[in-house]
Amino acid sequence: MKFYDILQWDPQVTKGMLRKSTDRKEKFKLKIGMFLRSVLIVAFAIFFISTLSNLFGNENSPMAVALFCILLGVRFVDFGYCIKDSLFNLAFTFLLLLFSPVIAAKVHPIIGIFIHFISFFGILYMTCDKPEMGNGGLFSFAYIYLSGNPVYGYSLYQRTLLTIVGFVICGSIFYMKHKDKFTSICFIDKVKEFDLYNHVHHWMIRMSLGVALMLGLGALLNIERFMWAGFACGSLLSDYSENPKIHERLIYRFIGMLLGSLIFYIIYSIIPDNLFFIIGPLGGFCLGFCTEYKYKTAANCLGALMIATGIYGVHTAIVLRIVDTLIGILFAWLYYYLYEFFVGKRFKTSKPDIQE
Repeated sequence: MKFYDILQWDPQVTKGMLRKSTDRKEKFKLKIGMFLRSVLIVAFAIFFISTLSNLFGNENSPMAVALFCILLGVRFVDFGYCIKDSLFNLAFTFLLLLFSPVIAAKVHPIIGIFIHFISFFGILYMTCDKPEMGNGGLFSFAYIYLSGNPVYGYSLYQRTLLTIVGFVICGSIFYMKHKDKFTSICFIDKVKEFDLYNHVHHWMIRMSLGVALMLGLGALLNIERFMWAGFACGSLLSDYSENPKIHERLIYRFIGMLLGSLIFYIIYSIIPDNLFFIIGPLGGFCLGFCTEYKYKTAANCLGALMIATGIYGVHTAIVLRIVDTLIGILFAWLYYYLYEFFVGKRFKTSKPDIQE
């Protein structure tokens, strides 16, 4: 077991090794590796996001955040087909992330729902050949975050340049890590395999429509900070299993949100103003030790609430977090069961025979 390997492991893997190990030195090595991994990720995130934000404007920091998350993902997750088509589709995915949220924000919310659905489904179909690897949640976060932070004019021009730089970085890493995989499989082969009776393909439709409806509802009702409701909705719907634990995720999401909001309020109340800047990185650092959904949700609250507090004030930010999360999880819960009742059950039966 190399120390470098420990730095690459997900916290769940490291904690699993800790439970199995009986050697004190090995346990110490695993703990140090998990700690250092979290420190390095936070340090790199600060460097990466702040550098790109300084170069391309602070209003484009959401794209920098999305690129950072995608960068962490492309190292490990391929798309399931040849490198040429994968790079082309990665570029197309970046174009959708760049322009679809901007266009959807400028049109009527009903038309925006259609744009969100087509765009997000396309992203999922191109990038989520292995949903168990987490690309659904990753690109859901990126798309919803950018939908909540559209830019126009010169800022959009800067965001376009930033996206090009991000594609060069992510595409280069993707090429180095996956260039020799699936050399005989083209994306068109994946397109030909599309089947509504395929569970994963059906999950993509269900999740895409749910996220699109949530974003459209947020725009139609002018819900403040509606991307938070979108995050909660997308998180619940990202479960690709045949029997999603929608009730469990709803409860854990709500508990995690309350816990994270409480922790944020306590920290914000006791530390001096000149140390507020550490709250966001602290959340990222804690995330590096979390394996359970509710604790990940709590850790994610710290950075989100710190940003919102600068806009709304601490009390309003926390209230918005609670209300938006409730809207998102209740909408996802209701949508899931209505969708399954009217649509899903029709595609869980055997595929009908096609008569010649």
